[in-house]
Amino acid sequence: MTNYVIITRMIKRYIYNEIRERLAQFPAVVLLGARQVGKTTLAIQVAKDQKSIYLDLEDPKDRRKLSDPNQYLEAHVDKLVILDEVHRIPGLFQSLRGSIDRGRERGFKAGRFLLLGSASLALLKQTGESLAGRVAYVELSPFGLMEVDSRDMEKLWILGGFPDSFLARSEKKSLLWRNNFIRTYMERDIPDLGPRIPAETLYRFWTMLAHNQGGILNAAQLARSLSVSGKTIARYLDLMVDLLLIRRLPPLHANVLKRLVRTPKYYVRDSGIVHALLDISNRDALFRHPIRGASWEGYVLDNIQAVVSERVLPSFYRTSAGAEIDLILEFPGMMEKWAIEIKSGSAPSLSRGFYNAIEDIEPDRAYVVYTGDENYPISDTVTAMGLRSFLTLLAKKCRT
Repeated sequence: MTNYVIITRMIKRYIYNEIRERLAQFPAVVLLGARQVGKTTLAIQVAKDQKSIYLDLEDPKDRRKLSDPNQYLEAHVDKLVILDEVHRIPGLFQSLRGSIDRGRERGFKAGRFLLLGSASLALLKQTGESLAGRVAYVELSPFGLMEVDSRDMEKLWILGGFPDSFLARSEKKSLLWRNNFIRTYMERDIPDLGPRIPAETLYRFWTMLAHNQGGILNAAQLARSLSVSGKTIARYLDLMVDLLLIRRLPPLHANVLKRLVRTPKYYVRDSGIVHALLDISNRDALFRHPIRGASWEGYVLDNIQAVVSERVLPSFYRTSAGAEIDLILEFPGMMEKWAIEIKSGSAPSLSRGFYNAIEDIEPDRAYVVYTGDENYPISDTVTAMGLRSFLTLLAKKCRT
């Protein structure tokens, strides 16, 4: 069985349905995701049962077809037009807007364009300015635990969720794919989309972030290590967040009489990429490495973010006195707040700082997500849960 067939079978059914629903309502839908995450495969599945046309805007031949975009789009007004890497042609969005408005006059009100991109902020800005009121957004993340066999939790943690990495025939081939993925971003994609950053500098920066997984960055120290300015570090971070390679987790803005940490935490998205950056090739290497706990924390966060809706607000809580909670989830409209501590051991224990934080913010529920499978109460107010059980509970919560 080819990887393509396996990926097609594993593709996120709920994301597929979400895209179909939004295409039925909006003229344009933007599918965001890092490169090689499966956007094109998913788009082809969406387009199978309707008239459609696919253009890869990194392909010069397809770009030439849009030399006169108004004429080309007019000729395909009755089709779903899929435009891959659409942020490569920023000037195209005005033509899309005109085509949508002309199509509406002829009765083509929804399902006109499926736009794929791997640069979120740039694409959001371009579409927000040109297609306001005409576009909806969906994000595709790498494979998560809820999409693979429960026995593969550790494999997914070690190899990460990018399809070609997770489905590789061996750990060695998986690591080779991830190293090539990193190299492609450094040598081609980031220079194409952002400032001209030397590949070696970018690799060191990315690796430093992996070493500091889930930590609060000391921008001044990073700047000194890379011989750049603090503003340059901020620009690098913004770019990596934009490319969906880094996750920025903001602090909770709580109304408490405590001195709070106000600086975001940063995570390299996808545990497999973290391990490739740190040359961690297998389970034994990971379990010997000091990054193990932080790697598990990032892995859990990635899985949680893949399950919750965009209306659920994630943050963390930390005071200068040491009270801390790894993750807070706020559910808008439900006026509910969950506190989540993330532990990589099989018998998690909690610090006094965690209980102090619980007293500070008074969450509605508190959980410890750990590497084991058993669910059990740690105290009257805190429950320990395995990751899959917690994700099942969270998904049910988000559907209510």
